[in-house]
Amino acid sequence: MLSHGKIEELTKIAKRVRRDIIEMTAEAGSGHPGGSLSSTDILVALYFHVMKVDPQNPNWEDRDRFVLSKGHAAPAIYAVLAEKGFFPVEELKTLRKIGTKLQGHPDMKKTPGIDMTTGSLGQGISAAVGMALAGKLDKKDYRVYAVLGDGELQEGQVWEAAMAAAHYKLDNLTIFVDHNHLQIDGPIDLVMSPEDVGEKFKAFNWNVININGHDFNEIVDAIEKAKNMKGRPTAVIAETIKGKGIPFMENQVDWHGKAPSKEQAREALNFLM
Repeated sequence: MLSHGKIEELTKIAKRVRRDIIEMTAEAGSGHPGGSLSSTDILVALYFHVMKVDPQNPNWEDRDRFVLSKGHAAPAIYAVLAEKGFFPVEELKTLRKIGTKLQGHPDMKKTPGIDMTTGSLGQGISAAVGMALAGKLDKKDYRVYAVLGDGELQEGQVWEAAMAAAHYKLDNLTIFVDHNHLQIDGPIDLVMSPEDVGEKFKAFNWNVININGHDFNEIVDAIEKAKNMKGRPTAVIAETIKGKGIPFMENQVDWHGKAPSKEQAREALNFLM
């Protein structure tokens, strides 16, 4: 159980990250705010409470690894990395501009703190499995985390990776499914239902934990349980709200890949004061 002070600290950071997401997508005039906002609390818990990382040494060999498999939520990971000190917060305003290190999807060759280039859905979890397997082979104690979208689970490659992770007993791997129930074309159950998500991972011999993806206690508790699980990878099914924190964006599929106008951004920021 996190202390009241720690929850307050993480809540304040998450609010700053959400402000960053709104400001940078409005400035860029494009981007994916909905799924960035839904995954914010997971990323904040990982980077500001759980993971071993060093902003001054992004390629530290013994760091924990993170893969944003749903690479279109790049504004969320960029904001978290900036707030953590990997690069100046002011650079967030360069999102999606020519020559910037902050492109529309994460690029490990350009952006400090990005462990894997992602964008093609389904590929990120495969990379995370490879990282976790390498850690086992090299007898390293780092852990690997990944965040997937629930719509991303429609990709067959996800399940090939899931099968491999269980086969190789990668108990150093924890994935979060950002289960906000919406993808670019509508509700996931109408587009191509991956439900029951938790039962599917169980069938692939994963340890499965269901949580509220906006509750820091539940997020951290799930991670601790995953650390104690031996012989199996863990899938945390995190129930989230698309557009979390901005009432006019919440649960609205239109905000999957549409940036707010300057006026909408001002309105959104009022909710994050």
